Amino acid sequence: MENDGAAPMATPPSFKGLQVLALESRRATELAALISAFGGRPLVAPALREVPRESNTEALDFAAALVRGEFDVVVFLTGAGTRALVSVIEPTCPRETFTAALARTKVVARGPKPLAVLRELQVPIWVVAPEPNTWRELLAAIDARAEERPLDGARIAVQEYGVSSTELLEEFRRRGARVTSVPVYRWALPVDVAPLKNAVTAIARGEVDVVVFTTSMQLVHLWQIVADMRMEADVRRELALSVIASIGPTTSEELRRHGLAVDLEASHPRMGLLVREAAEQSETLLRTKRISARRNR
Repeated sequence: MENDGAAPMATPPSFKGLQVLALESRRATELAALISAFGGRPLVAPALREVPRESNTEALDFAAALVRGEFDVVVFLTGAGTRALVSVIEPTCPRETFTAALARTKVVARGPKPLAVLRELQVPIWVVAPEPNTWRELLAAIDARAEERPLDGARIAVQEYGVSSTELLEEFRRRGARVTSVPVYRWALPVDVAPLKNAVTAIARGEVDVVVFTTSMQLVHLWQIVADMRMEADVRRELALSVIASIGPTTSEELRRHGLAVDLEASHPRMGLLVREAAEQSETLLRTKRISARRNR
């Protein structure tokens, strides 16, 4: 057949039948469908459950102080947390009152998710952290606007999620700010941990080729189950022969803190892009890791 001059079609990304463990909870069905679409065999084991705070005293106190004009800067870290905060305070602080009070402060969004919620509320935004949307980018973006609102002496409220963002709070305080954390919900293990236990067993047996982490708390909870099952040595051994894919720098930091190598970090912190890039690279990465392991035996 003659070459008509057309460029050859690129081979679409594919996991080529590799078993891919996903620990996502809220978007588990979507993530499993993505893995399947890219030729992987999804193993889904939700690792998180969002639990509303037993007491919302902090959130209600924050809203009252905000209305009184006691904050200069308000930082929103997550979209889900922003929505939850509005829902929690609305019975005592009407939405219009809350948004009007926010409009009198400098409002900061860590990334696109809280930004989208704040835009729905028609709240003016002062600073948005650029990708990859970690606390470091957020802090740098605020520092860049220091002439408009120096942090020294500033009264800052931070909407938190799951666990406290201690590094960010410490950096604010180091710059002379007075910081109030506003916890909305916390992370807990799922009510049914059987899928997570099954995932740990599958890893320990060498049945998992790729593990996809979309938040650092997934690893924290996975490791809690690993410890409970007393399978850390087996899991570490097999993860060293698997591909570990991370959504972004914060998750990668947690993986390294646990002594795990990050084989792939998404070029942008998007779930779809993470799966696509993992599909593109996993076969090669897996082959390289396993050849290297055999040579080092």
